[in-house]
Amino acid sequence: LTASLNTESGRDALDLGVETKELLAKTGEAPPVHAFRVRPGDDASCLNLYKPESPRILGAPPGFIGRGGFAWSGSLAESPAELENPWLLLDRQFDDGAIAAIGDMNTVMWILHKGLGQDVELVNDEGELIKLRLVGLLTHSIFQGELVVSEKNFLGAFPQLSGHGWFLIDAPSERTAALERALRTDLADYGAHVQTTGALLAGYKQVENTYLSTFQILGGLGLLLGTLGLAVVLYRNVNERRGELALLRAVGFSRRAISVLIFSETAALLAAGLIVGGGSALLAVTPQLTSSDSEVSLLGLVLTLVAILASGLMASLLSLRTALRAPLLPALRAQ
Repeated sequence: LTASLNTESGRDALDLGVETKELLAKTGEAPPVHAFRVRPGDDASCLNLYKPESPRILGAPPGFIGRGGFAWSGSLAESPAELENPWLLLDRQFDDGAIAAIGDMNTVMWILHKGLGQDVELVNDEGELIKLRLVGLLTHSIFQGELVVSEKNFLGAFPQLSGHGWFLIDAPSERTAALERALRTDLADYGAHVQTTGALLAGYKQVENTYLSTFQILGGLGLLLGTLGLAVVLYRNVNERRGELALLRAVGFSRRAISVLIFSETAALLAAGLIVGGGSALLAVTPQLTSSDSEVSLLGLVLTLVAILASGLMASLLSLRTALRAPLLPALRAQ
């Protein structure tokens, strides 16, 4: 779009309906619409199964940069103003001609395989090499499919691109649904795709949750196989010690005392294994636990460890009960 959604003349040029104009006028923000310039490219979010060769680039207007906001995973901010509003980093200039860019941490780390302070290189329409230097990383943001630069740098790097193709609208939650329907109707001739930020984030989360569910299922199968393997090992251990157990019975130990003895040995080994394994895992994920965007469910981890301990003890009881049912007299004679 070339007309502005923030002015009355621009809304008239786009032939917006009366309801749409009233909803935009009642957003309570100045300006209510932040129009971004767009350089088309590959989707760099988790919704793309392939590695993007040239990610989509957005040119952020000065009003959006000055607005601030969003959650940050890290940045190259140094001055007090940059620390308070890391979006101001988009105006930073570099001696080698690199352009400051901001991206979502998940996109940068897992899709682009880059990090804070590193460069993403691409070629513009004139065949010139453009280096985008990552000066800030957002966390769980709506910018998971693109990289954001300032509008000034965008026009310098891509002078042939005009107009705006990506918009953010500040609207109260009670008017979001009505404004979405109104804009979808009035801008249908322009091929506009209207979506709430909540729906956009839900789409990203759905992909993440699918991966997590898959890993949980695989982990559950591993736990089941481990439990069965533990039961087999314990049964073999008790079966090989039948002579020793028969001798204990012969000198006066009851079946219950022998069961408690063997069960205590197994429980001690199982607990030691969980402590060593859990401690090693805790040490490995300490950086994630201490990060600002950590969403680790400690309750879920504790419940998982308890489930492993319970399944191991259950397997021990079953194998012990099966082994002690066998007659011990032949084993005592062999002893």
